[in-house]
Amino acid sequence: MKPLNGIIVLDFSQYLSGPSAALRLADLGARVIKIERPKSGDSSRRMCLHNLKNDGDSVLFQTINRNKESFCANLKSEDDLKLVKDLIKKSDVVIENFRPGVMKKMGLGYTEVSRINPRIIYGSVTGYGKTGPLNKKPGQDLLVQSMSGLAWLNGNDGQPPMPFPLSVADSYAGVHLAEGILACVFRRFRTGKGGYVEVSLLESILDLQFEVITTYLNDGRKAPKRSKINNAHAYLSAPYGIYKTKDGYIALAMGSILELADIFNSDKLKKYSNKEEWFTKRDEIKAVISDILLSNTTNHWLEMLERNNYWCADVYSWDKLMNSDAFKELKLLINVKRPNCKDLITTRCPITFDDKIEQSQKWAPRLGENTQQIIDEFKLGGRA
Repeated sequence: MKPLNGIIVLDFSQYLSGPSAALRLADLGARVIKIERPKSGDSSRRMCLHNLKNDGDSVLFQTINRNKESFCANLKSEDDLKLVKDLIKKSDVVIENFRPGVMKKMGLGYTEVSRINPRIIYGSVTGYGKTGPLNKKPGQDLLVQSMSGLAWLNGNDGQPPMPFPLSVADSYAGVHLAEGILACVFRRFRTGKGGYVEVSLLESILDLQFEVITTYLNDGRKAPKRSKINNAHAYLSAPYGIYKTKDGYIALAMGSILELADIFNSDKLKKYSNKEEWFTKRDEIKAVISDILLSNTTNHWLEMLERNNYWCADVYSWDKLMNSDAFKELKLLINVKRPNCKDLITTRCPITFDDKIEQSQKWAPRLGENTQQIIDEFKLGGRA
């Protein structure tokens, strides 16, 4: 039995942040029912990465909404709204990520929903918080990254701010929302009371930066200085970074420059005996390391460095990664194709319980796929 078996989640959210939290709850055993608009549904059904679609919906939608059910309801219709409220009475969790005030206008804000079901746990994601001057601004990942300072950590010194090419704000907010909901579920077992969980994309992406923001706040508020060569962390000294070799790349983590000098038999590196210089002269040191590493292959350097227990790694392409024994050992890929459709390969839940890997292959639902079944099962609208 999975940890959240028996928990029913109503997912009113769309795009990535809310649906990613609901997906994690589904992977942990919750029954997740997406509440979607008739005809159009979750807007991410049409939001494609690289124009990839499968069975009429974007692959992105099908990735983030696997293992769920779809219930169509027009929340502006009194009849449909009554069905949804009947469903709320029998549910445990509500998730939404509309702009502040939208759910309240529909009569489905936390206050209204908690009257319907006092045990409900209500999770909300906003872009920048429920109040404040940005509360109406679109909560979009690139915009949040740009305003959070994160883009100034990426890339080399002298380059423009560079966003991370992933939806890190959405994903991390989804993690935080799932954490908050699970904490509230635990509290409800002790007290019988529901609760209201709120996260924002901006707060989540700031929390992601806690170590560097803390450094900034306690170091005279000096702006982070990226390395000009192979920057990988604005606040770490040489050799930290990714370096080109004769036939590829190699990553060097934290380590002693003097140990590296001995491994490479480099007199140029040996002169940096003052540990403080490993930061103050890191670009100069990295240039020396770069020249050395260019002279031979990645495997040559890996063998030499690993023999001396120096922290390093190959830099894999996805193709090389997925052909590696380490990746195969994880058994991370699952096929979540809809019936009679072509294969759709994605990643599974990364959490293991009692040495058991959960590999649910339940597909993302077609729009309204489960509406009538849910109406009948829960006897919504007073149906016998």
